[in-house]
Amino acid sequence: MSKPQILRARGERDRAAVFVIRGAVFVAEQRVPIAEEWDERDTTAEFLLAKEGDVPVGTVRLVDQGEGVGLLGRMAVLPEGRGKGIGAALVRAVGDLAREMGLKRVELHAQTHALGFYERLGYVAHGPEFLDAGIPHRHMEHELS
Repeated sequence: MSKPQILRARGERDRAAVFVIRGAVFVAEQRVPIAEEWDERDTTAEFLLAKEGDVPVGTVRLVDQGEGVGLLGRMAVLPEGRGKGIGAALVRAVGDLAREMGLKRVELHAQTHALGFYERLGYVAHGPEFLDAGIPHRHMEHELS
């Protein structure tokens, strides 16, 4: 298995790929209402894009929430990219980017079926389960070293 290329989304073409992937995964596949998928954070967030060769297959965003805290969100990998380590590579890249930005902690809201995935990458769940776009989630966080 070749290692996916993870890069910061720059320019219109990369940004378009980010939103196509999110639309395919969240809106089409998971039935998240389009009005809930895109928000004001999309205008200020940093985006990462995962590619296999030249083909975009995954994305994630990182929002600087202030006080040294980043929010990992909107991570999506297309079906053809799943099971290849792309999601894990995106999460690790968010950690690297967060450190580069001077952040001390990264938080996320994980769909409950993905808790084990994030735990294996160093995230710890806390608080009760809650619904976001009708999907069960839990808060998670990871202290950066």
